[in-house]
Amino acid sequence: MLFGGSLTLALLTALPLRAATALSSKLSPDLVSALNASSPPAVNWIKTNKSDVYYMVIVIGTGSDPVMTDLRAAVTAAGGAVMYRYQSIQGFSAVLPGVVINNIALRNDVASMSPNRPAAKNTSFLQTISGAAVSNSSTGLIAGLDGSGIGIAFLDSGLYDQHAGFKAGDGTTNRVVRSVDMTLAADSPVNGNSGNFAKNKLGTDLSNDYYPGGWYQALIESQIDTSSVADPDIDGHGSHVASIAAGQVAPGAPDAAGIAPNATLFDVKVLNSQGIGQIGDVLAGIDWAIYHSKQYGIRILNLSLAADSTESFRTDPLCRAVRAAAAAGLVVVAAAGNYGVLNGVEQFGTIAAPGNDPSVITVGSSNSRNTISRLDDVVNRFSSRGPTRGTWVSADGVTHHDNLLKPDLLAPGNRVVGSVSAAFGTNSNTILAAYPFLRLTSYAATSTNGLMELSGTSISAPVVSGAIALLLQANPGLTPPLIKAILQYTAQPLPGANLLQQGAGVLNIEGAVRLAQALRTDITSQIASGKMSVGDNLMAPGKTMPSPQSSMINGESIAWSRTVFAGGSHVLSGSTLFQKFQGFYDSRITWAGNWTRALSPIYWSSTPANLFASYFLESTPLNGSLVTKGVILADSAAGTTSSSLLATGVFMPTWSLTTKLMLGQGIALSEGIALSEGIALSEGIALSEGIALSEGIALSEGIALSEGIALSESSLAASSLTVDPVKTGEAW
Repeated sequence: MLFGGSLTLALLTALPLRAATALSSKLSPDLVSALNASSPPAVNWIKTNKSDVYYMVIVIGTGSDPVMTDLRAAVTAAGGAVMYRYQSIQGFSAVLPGVVINNIALRNDVASMSPNRPAAKNTSFLQTISGAAVSNSSTGLIAGLDGSGIGIAFLDSGLYDQHAGFKAGDGTTNRVVRSVDMTLAADSPVNGNSGNFAKNKLGTDLSNDYYPGGWYQALIESQIDTSSVADPDIDGHGSHVASIAAGQVAPGAPDAAGIAPNATLFDVKVLNSQGIGQIGDVLAGIDWAIYHSKQYGIRILNLSLAADSTESFRTDPLCRAVRAAAAAGLVVVAAAGNYGVLNGVEQFGTIAAPGNDPSVITVGSSNSRNTISRLDDVVNRFSSRGPTRGTWVSADGVTHHDNLLKPDLLAPGNRVVGSVSAAFGTNSNTILAAYPFLRLTSYAATSTNGLMELSGTSISAPVVSGAIALLLQANPGLTPPLIKAILQYTAQPLPGANLLQQGAGVLNIEGAVRLAQALRTDITSQIASGKMSVGDNLMAPGKTMPSPQSSMINGESIAWSRTVFAGGSHVLSGSTLFQKFQGFYDSRITWAGNWTRALSPIYWSSTPANLFASYFLESTPLNGSLVTKGVILADSAAGTTSSSLLATGVFMPTWSLTTKLMLGQGIALSEGIALSEGIALSEGIALSEGIALSEGIALSEGIALSEGIALSESSLAASSLTVDPVKTGEAW
């Protein structure tokens, strides 16, 4: 199930097993558990019809045929149905009888198979504390930047476009360009998204005849269009999230403007009226955003949601899809999750999908303590900690954990004020119906200017999405991984919090914009034309590296973290990172440890050319430089052994590492980091399975609890309410 940042994911608990059947290693662990259970578990992705048990799955293909013709035919021949073929991944959603799943998985053209898991939401003053308002311009925003011309797609519960916060500066023009509803699209796109999958569809392939201008593509576009829907966001989560990134000041209401108040908005509904969906719908939403990205100028995907996954990022369907989005040039921002504490015990290893992918900017939550000062900010305890704990099995049968450094950075996510979706006609929605005290009552609210406050990493993510809109407005040539590096390098490290709690630190928009403006504006176009080589100059004419500290609007001076995560487990530093083009800044490359892949978008034949992506080709780059010489490798400064007892390795406080870097510690690479036969010749910070932990913390082997709304935290205690959005299995 997918969940957003403030309303968190309800995860599947361990299922009782009968005598285990030998099943293919291509099946995800939760699918294996379900198949081996004595009776079908009560989960959304299993449906029963008398004695028949059907599984809703995501099938990932492999081989030379990107549209998987033979594999799709095998599914229908086995009594299953192909529901939706994705463009962002080499895969499709399907319904399969349980008795044939293993046989399909054993085929040579199958890479992996996963359940169509549930997903759910994670659930001005903001401009000031984030560093966006640090100039005396007429707009109050840095250098007058407001996100103009930058499109942000919100994959969430919908967007109430009648709210005044989503109008342009004239107060009337709607900034929501398209609204589409992808819920249940992966199950029944030809049924008008009714969700009533008919058994008579078994044995059919509903993914045929999809191409630009084709009848099937036109049918889907017409069915998912919700531009005339009166209540597009019944839950209320999506509207609040979008306003944090890009809301205007609503007339008659307190100033609750978002970070980029003139950005263009795209409403891609993937969660229902309770903030719950399934990963197949999110995949379809990612597809839609990629497909239309060049047509509409969509540059950013905001995913304030999460899914439970025990899989490695290498095979997880959501992770595969966001990597494709990044390869297409989209910056993907994801909530880390709200699983940082359980029964008072701090939990490490609780990053949810797709925030566990190295191509994503994964955002944790900080607490401003309701002050303009940034010197008293802390990490919210509910904010999920790294490392990522997805598992993969090597050729020798040994199970390994990904152990990637996450989150990447923090942003404000405690009691943040944003727009209300007045879905019920009384300035209310599902969230406020359950928790009315979240509504702001200090003014006479109407159905178009209502405000409420929410907390969670779901709310932190759009703060970063709005910041990225400002960066892209200032420098449209930035690539997604270069943007992540800029945000991390300029972040403010919080004292006492380590790399797994805060990543590089708290978002600092002032510093990020200043660094972005110092770089060339033709980087993306030069990469696309094959004219950008590793080591080429990145600085704009007449520009030099800016001073690594920021003066905030309240007179405070904050030091930059000077840290950048790369390759999953490396910490890099130094001005060479931005003076020279680094190989990992190419968004088509994913690098984590000794695993590297290249994704190349293949476009439909259309006019103009290279407009609509059809699929992505994956390959393993055999050689090339990932990091240039002269970059500072900070791994040794952190300590190659990770111990929470000694505060070393991944447990080193970020500020301590920054201090060491300021004193000149770290190793200047003499040869850089390069690929040889597809292997990156450098290991990074080790996180062994025998990690030393102090009392009061735990290393999770996956998220294993249901959480509700992480409402807020004070400096003393967390306040939370729980709801359990898990649904039981359904019968046809």
